[in-house]
Amino acid sequence: MNNKILPKVFGWMFIGLLVTFLTGYYVSLHPETMLNLFGSYAFLIVIIVEFALVIFLSARITKMKPTTAIISFIIYSAVSGLTFSTIFVTYELNSIVFVFLLAAAIFGIFAFLGAVTKIDLSKLGIYLFIGLIAIIICGIINLFLNNTTFDLIVSCICIGIFVGYTAYDVQQILKMQQFNMLPEDNLAIYGALELYLDFINLFLRLLQLFGGSRSDD
Repeated sequence: MNNKILPKVFGWMFIGLLVTFLTGYYVSLHPETMLNLFGSYAFLIVIIVEFALVIFLSARITKMKPTTAIISFIIYSAVSGLTFSTIFVTYELNSIVFVFLLAAAIFGIFAFLGAVTKIDLSKLGIYLFIGLIAIIICGIINLFLNNTTFDLIVSCICIGIFVGYTAYDVQQILKMQQFNMLPEDNLAIYGALELYLDFINLFLRLLQLFGGSRSDD
């Protein structure tokens, strides 16, 4: 199978991550912007726009022009960067870099496994989805319980789910290329979005476990 789609997917994924991290870092350097963003209903609006964009991009990717898909993905990455700004305030920068590299290494291993394995991971998708719904429910419950141990367990399970999603999504992208289910440029953006979400969730959970908080100083 010709795997030429993967370099494009990972290339756009990297661009999306770069936009998110740079946006988040820039916003974190401006306290007034942070105060205006998180001290008002603006934050709720950002969250709604973020969810709307990812749903729009996922649902319309097959009918979009490649340029529209690219612009939508970049806008989504930038909006995500607004919420991401909190990590630069909460965690030490060297800790963020360390966890990012750790997440990249783990992500890379499972992406490689997804690309080369002969095992059909299609059936894994339903179990991953059920697990994802379960951890979302557990997360909501823990908002009321505020149990640190419970949150630690959920984070560990979440890491397992998203490394599984990484391998699963890479294999699905290759299958979509094989059967020409999407134009190549659209598939590259679709795949980049899926893997971007996998990486971000993996990174955030690892940061929660291993990140050094500024408050620890």
